[in-house]
Amino acid sequence: MNAGAVMPAVAFHFNVPERRGYVCRLLRKAWRSGARVVVTGEAAMLAEVDRLLWTFEPLEFVPHWRGAGVDAVPERLRETPVLLLEQHSPALGHDVLVNLGHEVPPDWQRYRRVIEVVSRDEFDRDRARARWRRYGAAGAAIEKHEAGGA
Repeated sequence: MNAGAVMPAVAFHFNVPERRGYVCRLLRKAWRSGARVVVTGEAAMLAEVDRLLWTFEPLEFVPHWRGAGVDAVPERLRETPVLLLEQHSPALGHDVLVNLGHEVPPDWQRYRRVIEVVSRDEFDRDRARARWRRYGAAGAAIEKHEAGGA
């Protein structure tokens, strides 16, 4: 992190019953608010989110692009508000990182906000606890949200 830079806010969304649908709704809300978001995770999860972003709401579309990494984003699509990337990078100026992976992403400190979406699955919860500890050890302020809560 650069000297003088502000540590990003980290928010954990726990007990999410269905991660992919939850992420789609989260991305729709972020896009409507004008945020630019990178979603990172395993290829299979990103493929499912990509598919659902086309179908989860019949009369709406969340502008997005899916690929391996930021270098693969075509020039004409670099302003796309939602990027689904296996290898993320804040290089295009996106300010929010949604992590669907099991590890803390490298360069997470370069975003303004990091969101972790955690299912009810015990393995997922275990890995989230480890990520919580890593963010906390780095000095991040962590927020906890329960899915379905106010």
